[in-house]
Amino acid sequence: MKLLIYGDVVGKLGREGVKHTLSFWREKYSPDVVIANVENIMHGKGIGPAQIRELRDAGVNIFTGGNHSVEGKDVEKILNDETIAITRPANMREDLPGRGAVLYQIRNQKSDSPAGRAGIRNEGRVSLESETAESKAEVFQDFSQSRHGGTRLSNSPAGEYAGLEKSAAETKLLVINLIGQVFMHQEYASPFIAIDKILEEYKGKTPFIILDWHADATSEKTIMGRYLDGKVSAVFGTHTHVPTADAKILPKGTAYISDIGMVGPYESIIGVEIEPSIERFVKNIKTPKNPVETGPIEVNAILLELSDGISKPASAKATAGKAVDIRHLREIVTEYKI
Repeated sequence: MKLLIYGDVVGKLGREGVKHTLSFWREKYSPDVVIANVENIMHGKGIGPAQIRELRDAGVNIFTGGNHSVEGKDVEKILNDETIAITRPANMREDLPGRGAVLYQIRNQKSDSPAGRAGIRNEGRVSLESETAESKAEVFQDFSQSRHGGTRLSNSPAGEYAGLEKSAAETKLLVINLIGQVFMHQEYASPFIAIDKILEEYKGKTPFIILDWHADATSEKTIMGRYLDGKVSAVFGTHTHVPTADAKILPKGTAYISDIGMVGPYESIIGVEIEPSIERFVKNIKTPKNPVETGPIEVNAILLELSDGISKPASAKATAGKAVDIRHLREIVTEYKI
């Protein structure tokens, strides 16, 4: 299984960066699923229906979030919409809308459509270009609400990794979203207790498990990676908007990176205007935090490859879901049209 995962997508330029790179990265790497952190897609802060639709139309399958996920337009409607594979951190307050985990069914289909000929894989739609309301309903009709802020498929097979016995054309991916406690403005419940509960709830459903770990401190991020080594397929950091050079596979088979980095304006201070940011720090005063909306775009993502276990049938349960490779992708886009 190959996953293309974008870091924090910031505002208009961030959305354009995803759209600009997704077509050729998809053709080059043939990912089974495309994921993006979208807590900053609406003018640099929060989410909105038009922005979600824009990225879905571009080919993003799953949306993760962070501390700004509960801000923006029609937040409750978006986060509670079971036709959208979207998460917000599971260890946020329980009364907030949304869920902290999604069990996503991938149905890889080739076709004679332009998408199929390009090797584009999707979750059961006829094609990305010709999605209909009927096909959309068919894809998502088996979603149901579960405990701990998660969403699961109601017809998940029983038994440990029963999905391994099914055709490779149908695979389930568990996407979990958590937020850190160190250096964050709000107080959040323990992410370690939250992840233990979620893993227990979904035990045996799938060996393919990834975590969007939306945290600030690299120490806290690294500890989570080590804590989950061998328990999940990958732990990838978001939130700081700055890519880190520590992508690796941990000793027990979990892929890890402290922060993917953002998709947003290259000439900026983590996405916002430079001069007001300098003034805020030099003079210790409040200044506007407006996103930059012109100029080059930096695009940061990771390409993650997970073992399907099929190549080693005698040890399928032991190897399925283990990380095979993790690499950081980075592009600076200078020519584009909005």
